[in-house]
Amino acid sequence: MKQETEHVDVDSLRTPSNDEKAVGINLEPKASYGYLPPDPDAGRSEAEKEVIDRKLKWKLDLKIIPWLCLLYLCSFLDRTNIGNAKLDGLTTDLGLGTDTSLYNAALSIFFVSYSIFEPLTNILLKRLKPSLFLPAIMILWGIVMTTMGLCTNFSGLMAARFFLGLAEAGLFPGVTYYLSCWYKRNEFGIRAAIFFSAAAVAGSFGGLLAAAINLMAGIGHKGGWAWIFILEGLATFVIGIISFWMVHDFPDDATFLSDDDRARVIRRLKFDNQSSAEHEDFKMAYFWAAVKDWKTWNGAVIYMGADGALYAFSLFLPTIIADLGFTATTAQLLTVPPYAAAAIMTITVGYVADRTAQRGLCNIATSFLGIAGFSMLLGGSSAGVRYAGTFLGAMGIYPCIPNTISWASNNIEGVYKRGVALGIIIGWGNLNGIVSSNIYRAQDKPTYKPGHATVLGYMILFLLGGSIVQRILLQRENKKRLAGGRDHWIVGKSDQEIDALGDKRPDFIYTM
Repeated sequence: MKQETEHVDVDSLRTPSNDEKAVGINLEPKASYGYLPPDPDAGRSEAEKEVIDRKLKWKLDLKIIPWLCLLYLCSFLDRTNIGNAKLDGLTTDLGLGTDTSLYNAALSIFFVSYSIFEPLTNILLKRLKPSLFLPAIMILWGIVMTTMGLCTNFSGLMAARFFLGLAEAGLFPGVTYYLSCWYKRNEFGIRAAIFFSAAAVAGSFGGLLAAAINLMAGIGHKGGWAWIFILEGLATFVIGIISFWMVHDFPDDATFLSDDDRARVIRRLKFDNQSSAEHEDFKMAYFWAAVKDWKTWNGAVIYMGADGALYAFSLFLPTIIADLGFTATTAQLLTVPPYAAAAIMTITVGYVADRTAQRGLCNIATSFLGIAGFSMLLGGSSAGVRYAGTFLGAMGIYPCIPNTISWASNNIEGVYKRGVALGIIIGWGNLNGIVSSNIYRAQDKPTYKPGHATVLGYMILFLLGGSIVQRILLQRENKKRLAGGRDHWIVGKSDQEIDALGDKRPDFIYTM
């Protein structure tokens, strides 16, 4: 049942940001805009409201986060398990040869379909609802994953990888956008980090699972690699069916929320200068607003630095370790510790970034770990040094993925504008998976210096350099807004027109 809305002066209720506190500015209401449902906690003390708010966040976390983590674990496992399958006879059984060119082509084709369709998926997510869209695409990629285990030649593998990318395209951008519609800006980072840590767990779990499944080699006249695809695909299909009952819609439609809790979710987002929980009809103007925003493209540059490195690492880590002199099974097991370290680091960085609101500095500091790690892989002469480099590499790459997405999400406001911007950022980043798929060549083993040097360049130029540039530009814009230099943007506008400006509102202070 829809409730009547009340008109509330949002700015008079908003807590000053760290930037505002640093320059000693007290927020004064510049205009009355923002429409909210009635406060269900009117008349309660601040202490009582804090207790209610903590219980609400805990309720949201339990209902939303665990199942989404499981979905992404399946997604990342299904797209990267080809690296484990390669060690268990994939290239030999399908006649891909020894020069890795056909194998790399199979890796690359995934990112073509994945990247092309990603910018469109958040629009579909908003229009079709998460409870329908996410389970449906999961069922589709579970079917594709299973049939990949039935491939008998290179053409079949290429077709399966293309459709796998198409089916998986909506999950990561969709879920990150979905989470941003539930949580305040200073709460989003740790949730995104926990969600993305499932990728590191998938890498860790994937090595263990591949080592166990390979014991089925020969059953049904199929190699161990085929059973990796078949069993993991069937598991994804089953989880996709269950997801129809486990994935919830946006706050304005979620059935697990009472009317009071729904009002609380919408109000707390509004006080955070967000409109993401509200209904908004799609207009092409929102699409073009995202395309014309410099933060979209700078975010894409930063994300390509992290994502290009991520896919190079996750797709080739088993091969890199195997070429340090270990057997296939041992190499599978040795992939587990670096991923475990990456998962811990990802959550730690997410927590620190939320607490400090310094996402740019977190990106910059973390990237130095990855740069050190790949420098060790590039210049190290012993297997021990290079294996240690994989730890630093993982710890420097994985945290930057959710932190970069959280940073972009924090600073782009508007229901569809944010969705389109995240789709572009993530799509462009994943397009660089094509590069990542082709930089570790058979002729470069066992040192793989061209591959390591390429990843190193990505991290220095795009991840580190892009983060520095974005932080400088955001800091400069914040100073202008706090000094009143953007107040003329709202002159003569109505409350609704001002509210529609999103992150162009003069009182919208960017997260650094």
